[in-house]
Amino acid sequence: MGLQVTGTFKYKEAGFLEVFLSVEGLGKYFKDKKVLDNISFDVRKGEIMAILGPNGAGKSTTIRNIMGIMYPDEGTVTFHLFNGNGIPRHKIGYLPEERGMYKNVKVMDILLYLADLKDYPLKKAKERILAYLKKFDLEGKENVMIEELSKGMAQKVQFIAAVLHEPELLILDEPFSGLDPVSQEVFKEEIRNLAKQGTAILLSSHQMNLVEEICDRVFMIQRGQKVIYGTLNDVKTQYANFKCVIKGKNDLSLLERIPGVQRVEQRDEASVLYLEKDINPTAWVKNLPDNLVINELTIDRISLHEIFIDIATDKKLIGEEGVPNE
Repeated sequence: MGLQVTGTFKYKEAGFLEVFLSVEGLGKYFKDKKVLDNISFDVRKGEIMAILGPNGAGKSTTIRNIMGIMYPDEGTVTFHLFNGNGIPRHKIGYLPEERGMYKNVKVMDILLYLADLKDYPLKKAKERILAYLKKFDLEGKENVMIEELSKGMAQKVQFIAAVLHEPELLILDEPFSGLDPVSQEVFKEEIRNLAKQGTAILLSSHQMNLVEEICDRVFMIQRGQKVIYGTLNDVKTQYANFKCVIKGKNDLSLLERIPGVQRVEQRDEASVLYLEKDINPTAWVKNLPDNLVINELTIDRISLHEIFIDIATDKKLIGEEGVPNE
């Protein structure tokens, strides 16, 4: 049990990337309550893996067990490519959900201090700090005290601290919190760039639209247990049925009589038709009633946000293996 480090790793086989982090059978108790139950997943080199779930599901507890902030009661956390004991902290970057940096210290000084703790060359660190400050629209802020920065600016500085030492594994807990839309785009671009350079990224966020835009795979938990695990495409194919949005004034009873429609939601003059599983959208559209008023029509999969809401509100559409209940 507990944390392990090993010198072995999986090579790229049949299109799969090297595994950098493996979590196997993780279990954690708080007093007599089991808050994590048999949590298992991996994070691969060059991918963005999302860990998702409603508040209290066990996301942050999982991350803290990976980081060694607390230790699991069951299971193992294994870091590949390394020999020796303990977490290879100099190879890991961590942006915690609870922000916290020394407020009465200058931006450059705190970042250099944190780089030194990771045994990163200070000359190179200073060059990277200046480059990142420019990239994040903080140029000229290197001598500003942390306490003088806005919440969004401080978030950018803390992100820089997490990536400054070029970690091979980057753990981001709610990285978009407190950022305006422009800054969110900058963060998304940088996260994608880091993945392209080979960084293994584990990301936790409640902003499903952003997760859906940048993540390769998702691991979703509810009450400390796995409910979904796979690529976004797999999750959408297995779980998310199609929905059709029709803009035009139509009678609800007409829409409900259309074959293959599971349920209908109407908002002003737009109707959302949730289709039954295994419906072929192309064939289904051809059989729509001639008297239907259609100003606009779109068909796509149910979004990750809607899947998340389904889990969080216990609609119980997901089976034990992360696929829909029939």
